[in-house]
Amino acid sequence: MKKISLAFGLMAVASPAFAATTVDSCNRQVTFEEAPKAAISHDVNLTEMMLVLGLADRMVGYTGISGWKTLDEEMRAGVEELPELSEKYPTKEVLVGADADFFFAGWNYGMKVGGEVTPETLAPFGINVYELTESCIHIGDKPKVSIDDMYNDILNLGKIFHVEDKAEELVAGYKAELDAFTANLETGDPLRVFVYDSGEDSPFTAGRYAMPTALIEAAGGTNIMDDFEKSWGKVNWEAVVERNPEVVVIVNYGNVTAEEKRDFMMKNPAFAELDAVKNDRFVVLEYVEATPGPRNIKAVQKLATGFWGK
Repeated sequence: MKKISLAFGLMAVASPAFAATTVDSCNRQVTFEEAPKAAISHDVNLTEMMLVLGLADRMVGYTGISGWKTLDEEMRAGVEELPELSEKYPTKEVLVGADADFFFAGWNYGMKVGGEVTPETLAPFGINVYELTESCIHIGDKPKVSIDDMYNDILNLGKIFHVEDKAEELVAGYKAELDAFTANLETGDPLRVFVYDSGEDSPFTAGRYAMPTALIEAAGGTNIMDDFEKSWGKVNWEAVVERNPEVVVIVNYGNVTAEEKRDFMMKNPAFAELDAVKNDRFVVLEYVEATPGPRNIKAVQKLATGFWGK
């Protein structure tokens, strides 16, 4: 049995009598005749969902972290005995070669529409896929993003691995923490907020279906790209200037640091009249906070502190 950091709680123990479970995954229903025993997760946020549920002992590895991002101390402790099977997107051969029976990924989180790794291409090899709820917009319609999307994934993973009680306890705790925080949060009119992920010629940002939109709203702001009918994607700087954000939220990851992104905006004459630049109002979220996962509640609290000084 693997040693798992106490930061992620006790490891779950499967019931000896597992009934078949069916969950909704984007536009599909997926049935699990038994709990997966050789799971792989993609990206830091999806991997952390597995860890908080105590599922490291059901995993054979993870993918898609070191190619773009780094593991903080808490995450390193949680996966110290698990191999990273691919630094970026895994190939089908990597997943099959690991004898995986489950892949927790999403569209543009380990899978691409029309790519070689999809639920359909993995099914013949006995690998069931559960898709990240936020990412479902890439293959069909879905409601505007909500923190409920993250709760939904935790609860579905609980059903899939037969750790429903742990999942329900976690979600109830997240909801209580968020409700208690927002109930005491004093705000003014919603602040105009722009999410700056990356890019200088054209900024990569969060639209209507990306988790930062929900986090910003919970913290008392509004995403100026709320009408951008995508999750994550490129826009033009002219639209940003026209909408004049009061705060810029920087997503920190990759080779360009958050400070370098801030300097780019602060020193560029094209942005000199933006309220956020004039008042030097920037808030940094780590990638693992800005994407669906267990750190979303703390992310709301961090945003609120940056927005309102509380």
